[in-house]
Amino acid sequence: MPVQQVAVVVEAPQHSGLTTPLDYLFAQPLPGGALVRVPLGTREVAGIVWSDSAELVEIGDQRRLKPIAAVLDSLPPLLPSWRRLVEFTAGYYQRSVGEVALSVLPPELRKLDDQQLRRRIGKIAQRIAATPPDADASPPPSLSAQQQQVLDRIAAVVADPSAVAPTVLLHGSTGSGKTEVYLRAAADALARGQQALVLVPEINLTPQLESRFAERFAGRVIVSLHSGLTPAQRLRNWLAAHLGQSDLVLGTRLAVFASLPRLGLIVVDEEHDPSYKQQEGARYSARDLAVYRGRLEKIPVLLGSATPSLESWQRAKEGRYLRLSMPERIGGAALPRVHLVDMTQQPGRRSGEILSPPLLAALRQRIARGEQSLLFLNRRGYAPVLQCLECGWQSGCPFCSAWRVFHKLDRTLRCHHCGFTERVPRACPDCGNLDIQPIGRGTERLEEQLAAALAEHDGPPARISRIDADSTRAQGELQSRLGAVHGGAVDVLIGTQMITKGHDFRRVTLVAAVNPDSGLFSSDFRAPERLFALLMQAAGRAGRDAGQAGGSEMWVQTWHPGHPLYAALRSHDFEAFAESQLAERKSAGLPPYAHLALLRADARSVAAAESFLHAAAELAGELPEASAVLVYPPVPMAVARVANVERMQMLVESSSRAQLQRLLTAWLPALHQLRRERTRADERILRWAVDVDPMAI
Repeated sequence: MPVQQVAVVVEAPQHSGLTTPLDYLFAQPLPGGALVRVPLGTREVAGIVWSDSAELVEIGDQRRLKPIAAVLDSLPPLLPSWRRLVEFTAGYYQRSVGEVALSVLPPELRKLDDQQLRRRIGKIAQRIAATPPDADASPPPSLSAQQQQVLDRIAAVVADPSAVAPTVLLHGSTGSGKTEVYLRAAADALARGQQALVLVPEINLTPQLESRFAERFAGRVIVSLHSGLTPAQRLRNWLAAHLGQSDLVLGTRLAVFASLPRLGLIVVDEEHDPSYKQQEGARYSARDLAVYRGRLEKIPVLLGSATPSLESWQRAKEGRYLRLSMPERIGGAALPRVHLVDMTQQPGRRSGEILSPPLLAALRQRIARGEQSLLFLNRRGYAPVLQCLECGWQSGCPFCSAWRVFHKLDRTLRCHHCGFTERVPRACPDCGNLDIQPIGRGTERLEEQLAAALAEHDGPPARISRIDADSTRAQGELQSRLGAVHGGAVDVLIGTQMITKGHDFRRVTLVAAVNPDSGLFSSDFRAPERLFALLMQAAGRAGRDAGQAGGSEMWVQTWHPGHPLYAALRSHDFEAFAESQLAERKSAGLPPYAHLALLRADARSVAAAESFLHAAAELAGELPEASAVLVYPPVPMAVARVANVERMQMLVESSSRAQLQRLLTAWLPALHQLRRERTRADERILRWAVDVDPMAI
């Protein structure tokens, strides 16, 4: 009796070379998108039926194929639009369809049989049925004129059946009310019976966004999707979205793959943020995939930022995105005045003092007025390195080409790359000298020195809090510390970039960037863009309450006060900064005027990694597509060794995105074969990967 031949994708590592669906047998046709369990070698793995069509297989041909082991009938199939999104991701970022498709599904889904899954779905239905009605929903505030104009433009395009669903670049000043625009746009989508997807760059921003949406949409089902959830929570929330039972999905970059059958709007907050780029596995950009998904499903995509990425800014200039502006803060609040402190002219600059006298005076003034201040230093720990003043020994990591950071509170030296941690030695390990000194400064040292400086003057002791990855390790600690700031129990907040994005600190009137110069002269061409965005975001934490009589300030301690980046910062002129950067990029042939990919190789020796990349370059040169692509020589990565693994990379560049993609597609099969050959030749490559549109080079 004939049976059906069904194409199924399964998760397989990149080095396996398994890039196409596998054929299995089943008694009757299965719809595309159905979840199944299939035999693969000696294992049974999860898979997805990838095609809506199936072929009849005669009895004599059935022996060469294995049967599907089980089907998750209780789960509706993944929609064709979702599968097209995955196919595009796999093709563009040079991964297999199965690897992408299975990696973005909840891991718990692979462990359940159909009966167990049915019980989970039943519990979700019960939970949703118990959701209270939306009559405690808070009324929305009145809109500013610029907010209303933006929403009217979006609504007009959505309502026009002849118009193409727009990608809107919302360039809104910090404090201009972008979140309220997101809330109103989501409400319009819900009123049309659709779902809304809202992306944020980092996990620590999801709780406050959830509270804003929960307050506005009480009675609506809101779920979050991010890596901070337990496996059970992630499965529950994913199922609620996939079944169409959740109205709103909030999440980080992974949520761009949420299965949403009624999707009507995608919002990408802080669209410029590099956190939207995945750095492992399929190195996708969630921002770019959100734009693609919007066009695929013919729905509006709203990209919001006070400092848009230069790629998005250029696309808006070219008319590919609809750019809408909100330059004014809500309530007429002024942007902070920017003060540059020339550190070359400050006393004590060579004695290890972190804070200049003018900044300390400004902090004392704000504390005396009962206002809050925020100090930003993007380096955690006490000091980046310990050094022996006798022989010059420094606290390097034995497994990485990086320093171990000195953490004074627990007296440890900790590598932030591989995690290797030791107690601080009592004497120099090389010469026995007892005089080991910290070099440089981190947030712990800043906290200590600030407390000492403020204690030298009359008045009650200043209440100082620190928020970084070390101080917020414990469950709930981040929310507790943020709550203290919002409640007025903190005078000065110290932290890394965690505190510069998205937070609405109503009492903060002074923000200071303590040591931001490292981004001015980096070899990475994106470093100035990232620094300017970070400083603008940090400045935006100050003066958000229009009623603050003394005005708000941003202080920047710099050794290069004449740098053009700081001139643009003083005038809060993103447009001038963007145009100058785009002009430099165009003259240098850099994105968005060129298209890049990196081939990265990890090995136990530098020679093996370098040899692999040289051989890969030779293979690329033999391809017909090589004439339109430039392949640069291999170089070590910025941190060349991590956990005793040597890391090298090779840049590939083209003026044509299509030509670059054609070369990569033709190149990858040869790279799989090259790795296998090197393994047999005892020049084993541990890992290799292609990074398309890399965020750093």
